[in-house]
Amino acid sequence: MIVVSKCLIGVPCRMDGKSKLIPEIKALVDRGEAVAVCPEVLGGLPTPRTPSERQPDGRVVDQKGEDVTEAFVRGAEEALAVCRAHGCTCAILKSRSPSCGKGIIYDGTFTRTRVPGSGVFAQMLLDEGVRVVTEEEYLEK
Repeated sequence: MIVVSKCLIGVPCRMDGKSKLIPEIKALVDRGEAVAVCPEVLGGLPTPRTPSERQPDGRVVDQKGEDVTEAFVRGAEEALAVCRAHGCTCAILKSRSPSCGKGIIYDGTFTRTRVPGSGVFAQMLLDEGVRVVTEEEYLEK
């Protein structure tokens, strides 16, 4: 089973209240091959919400300066529980997200500067040994 970011299947749960529908990924869910989660919503954050970025120290702070790390961690833990319950061994997650980004995320300055790193949920999955790819990597295959 695969876990995917809910925004990639057309659910408007992104911080801007929109989705990033990828029909090929939605088809996985439609066929019962994947389960979709949004760690940020599971953590209790609203949609839409103030943009957030991971800081160099690992905290997640929104553009207003509020530390939202607790909500991100709580949501990632809830999403990880869903993964475990479904026996997920692979993930397709939204690139650059402070929750789901893998390998490259924004640097915490809200200048769209990219740095090496992973979002809170993506890192939890990687630590669990789950194979994580971004939607961009998935579409390159």
